[in-house]
Amino acid sequence: MPTDNNTPRPDANADADDGNSSPQREKLIALRLSLLRIHKTLLNMERGDYEKEHGAVNTGELFRLVIDDAQFAWLHNISEFVVRIDETLAGKEPVTVEYMRESFELARKMFTPTESGDAFQKKYFDAIQRDPAVVMDHADMARLFNTEPQGANT
Repeated sequence: MPTDNNTPRPDANADADDGNSSPQREKLIALRLSLLRIHKTLLNMERGDYEKEHGAVNTGELFRLVIDDAQFAWLHNISEFVVRIDETLAGKEPVTVEYMRESFELARKMFTPTESGDAFQKKYFDAIQRDPAVVMDHADMARLFNTEPQGANT
């Protein structure tokens, strides 16, 4: 039976998940929020250290420091990670299970504090030793990691 162009057609995929509320999307959002929280805590820690040496800075000066000053450069990894997640969440494609798992694996690796790791891991190790707020955020992140077991294939 012919239909005119104004008649809505039933969409075979109408009940399919459009990616806006999938479990992997929700987990990626939770990871993003955890990254933002720990980034803010680390930024506040670095700001305090900077201000002890150089005096108080206003928000505009802090923004410039975050972008240009070597003391804050190690935090760029977190910012870039959040931007990548934001781009994925804003995209038209649904968040895949693979992307979500890769993001969790990268975050696990990145936020493994160790004296013998890469530059970020060493700085993060030092931050955990110095600031109880970082310890609390790290514990929250560890709990989040436990929601997506390492190497999960389900």
